[in-house]
Amino acid sequence: MAGPVLIFDSGMGGLSVARALREHYPHAAFCYACDNAWLPYGVREDSALTARIVRVCRAAVSACQPSVLVVACNTASTLALEQLRMELTIPVVGTVPAIKPAAAASQSRHIGLLATTATVRRPYTQQLIDSFARDCRITRVAADALVIEAEALVGGAKPDVRRLATALEPLWQATQAEVAMDTVVLGCTHFPLLKPWLEALAPVPLNWVDSGDAIARRVGQVTDTLVAHCGDGCCFTTAPAASLQAGLAGYGFHTLSRLSLD
Repeated sequence: MAGPVLIFDSGMGGLSVARALREHYPHAAFCYACDNAWLPYGVREDSALTARIVRVCRAAVSACQPSVLVVACNTASTLALEQLRMELTIPVVGTVPAIKPAAAASQSRHIGLLATTATVRRPYTQQLIDSFARDCRITRVAADALVIEAEALVGGAKPDVRRLATALEPLWQATQAEVAMDTVVLGCTHFPLLKPWLEALAPVPLNWVDSGDAIARRVGQVTDTLVAHCGDGCCFTTAPAASLQAGLAGYGFHTLSRLSLD
């Protein structure tokens, strides 16, 4: 089925994936769906959240008629990817922390994992480390405050540098270890939106690795029927989001609509 690429996230973090997708497929059409009524996902109970993710994605697929669904959220991917693939008739591409490419990039074998509390703690994250970075030291830093700053950035506010510095201090300490950290996994799709500020605050140059390019390549592998861009990209939300309209337009999503979950 020919159709646009549908990108789903709990909030605005999927815009970092949208940016990578547009770089790879500049002539393709895109839709964006965010469940901002339930943001943040990390505080929700797993079974209720799984049901919610499936419900919202099904509604977004019905509204957008895409050729592929990109679940641009680590939490949603670890919880609902299998069920979405069973229930939907289109390919579903998920998101996982970029542990594998980070391990390939690191020279010191000391990697930072900057993610939300939920992602840092999930067994799936440990499985990735065991599979691809067993020989690496992993410094895990839960930085939920960065999600708030990224959401505010899309809304037109500047990040609070002091709040960022506080959240990132454990990461910077790892750059001073006897075996210094040289690579950081941005394990939440919100975090690449803040990359210019992360680079400016870092005490030493670091390799910053996220999942955007890998997701874009995977989309090309699972479908060759992307419909050509023929107008404004549409963003579907589950709660009012007028304050985000200008920020969304900067990523190519000019039409804002409420998603019906009935």
